[in-house]
Amino acid sequence: MEYGPDPNAVFPNRENRNIVFVKNVITRPNIEVGDYTYYEDDVHPERFEEHVTYHYEELGDRLIIGKFCSIGRGVEFMMNGANQRLDSTTSYPFHLMGHGWEKAVPTISDIPYKGDTVIENDVWIGENVTVLPGTHICSGAVIGANSTVSGLVPPYWIVAGNPSEFIRRRFDAETIESLLDIRWWDWPPERIFDNLEDLCRV
Repeated sequence: MEYGPDPNAVFPNRENRNIVFVKNVITRPNIEVGDYTYYEDDVHPERFEEHVTYHYEELGDRLIIGKFCSIGRGVEFMMNGANQRLDSTTSYPFHLMGHGWEKAVPTISDIPYKGDTVIENDVWIGENVTVLPGTHICSGAVIGANSTVSGLVPPYWIVAGNPSEFIRRRFDAETIESLLDIRWWDWPPERIFDNLEDLCRV
């Protein structure tokens, strides 16, 4: 008996080639993704890593995404390599242009560093969202389409806009605490299967 799609498949539904389970298409060691998190795109969804930009191993920052996240097309995870000097006379990246300007290569300590980007579990990120370096989106949150998000998004909050603003909590505080306690995303597939109807209603 099946208890859902194979978490190790690239395409969870063979009839829909627009959706991939992200963990099965990543190659970079500094990206970690949990089971069942998917990316949807009608143009090469298997190229998810192209949407993780300015991600240089020497900086050491990681993109960490939990389980059961829904990621819409056109998303961009902008990592710490996008940052430029802020404490010098100019922020212009001379070293990128070559022709002798390489002598002004900044050190890692010269660049603002925001740390890892963390997306917890059961997070829905809408289309064309930009996630800035060091963002932490907690479980159950929803990020509205075309938003630019940074900082901390608390559990089960909806945020939207550019820059993003808090819209509302999805549930009352007691319900949120209960959902965080049960951690349904850590259940075995059989238990999730047996409780699908309950998970899909209030």
